[in-house]
Amino acid sequence: MYIVLIAIFVLGYVCIALEHNLKIDKAAAAILTGVLCWVLLIIGSETLLPAAETVGNEGGLSTFLDESLLGHVGEISEILFFLLAAMTIVELMDAHRGFEVVTDKITTKNRIKLLWIICSITFFFSAALDNLTTAIVMAALLKKLLKEREDRWFFGGMVILAANAGGAWSPIGDVTTIMMWIGGQITALNIVLVVFLPSLFCLLVPLVVLTFKMGGSVDRPEDTIALNEQHIEVNTFEQRLVFWLGVSGLLFVPIFKALTHLPPFMGMLFSLGVLWVVTELMHKDKEHHKKRALSVSGVIRKVDSPSILFFLGILLAVASLQTAGILTDLAQVLDSTFHNIYLVNIFIGLLSSVVDNVPLVAGAMGMYPMTTYPQDSTFWELLAYCAGTGGSVLIIGSAAGVAIMGLLKIEFMWYVKHISWIALIGYFAGVLVLYLIG
Repeated sequence: MYIVLIAIFVLGYVCIALEHNLKIDKAAAAILTGVLCWVLLIIGSETLLPAAETVGNEGGLSTFLDESLLGHVGEISEILFFLLAAMTIVELMDAHRGFEVVTDKITTKNRIKLLWIICSITFFFSAALDNLTTAIVMAALLKKLLKEREDRWFFGGMVILAANAGGAWSPIGDVTTIMMWIGGQITALNIVLVVFLPSLFCLLVPLVVLTFKMGGSVDRPEDTIALNEQHIEVNTFEQRLVFWLGVSGLLFVPIFKALTHLPPFMGMLFSLGVLWVVTELMHKDKEHHKKRALSVSGVIRKVDSPSILFFLGILLAVASLQTAGILTDLAQVLDSTFHNIYLVNIFIGLLSSVVDNVPLVAGAMGMYPMTTYPQDSTFWELLAYCAGTGGSVLIIGSAAGVAIMGLLKIEFMWYVKHISWIALIGYFAGVLVLYLIG
């Protein structure tokens, strides 16, 4: 049954990778994969989950699976609501031409200069927010700065790399660093001081390589926003107010979490609620169709729902592997095979490009107690870097990648051909730096 479950998971990933060839939306393949994996868990529960009888649930395996599924759905929902709220805020800023505040300042059409500017902004923005939110914002910016699809895809791929690299050295930049920070494996100051340089090289080395490989200029889109077609005008005050409220709302999320200890999605929903009220009051005297186009009730229809369903399917499928104990078994095999913290973490990082890094890190945290590797040891620092940046190797290997894939419609195989190799170079460059300074 283990083999069948893994086979379904792999088949689902193949369908996602060959979306363009099969003419089947990746969201459909992801949803089917997630559901089928859990169906197999139910059917083969006696084989797959022999230890479930001892977990103390009166209902046995069925109750164990129900509670496990609901627990995973709860965790996944946090990510989905976070994603939905963040995407809605971005769409609202876009509706008010807010991104022109930034795009008007970026005047260069030189491909290399623009790449350095975009990646630098993404790298530091990701550390202040998180890689998922940053990816959503930067995807919106790329649509305003680049006309050609190939340019959008390439810059989008580099945004994924920069967002994951930026999130790895910040205690709030990635879900995995948040997990280890809360769990006590790392401290905020140490992770910044130690992992910043490897993360920086993870981005700098690919940028230097591309500087000598690429050239030319990019075309800017003539029509900067879709709403111009509807002739919905906003004044400068409305444009700047909504833009800065949106940016402030995104930046407020980690502060909200620190103050209330509530999950990040609650802070994102709070920011969305504030922006919703402000825009409703701002446009209350306008005609109905104009008010609707500039309020949350109108722009939420533009949010890419298939991307959210794709995210749901992928995370459900990974959760099934976690529930079946496959990821834990894999961690034990790694430990017994390599006997080297660098090799173990390098492999975990590369594996996170296929399997979500959250359960992998959770498995590592469970496998290696603090008595084995104390707080701020090299193992945890390496795990933070590898799990955070390894997902860039494949577009479906990180939350930022999944978001960019949906928003910019990047094809899986295109990413493998054009971005994966440069992501690998950056990944190993960072590992080498961490090894040298360790």
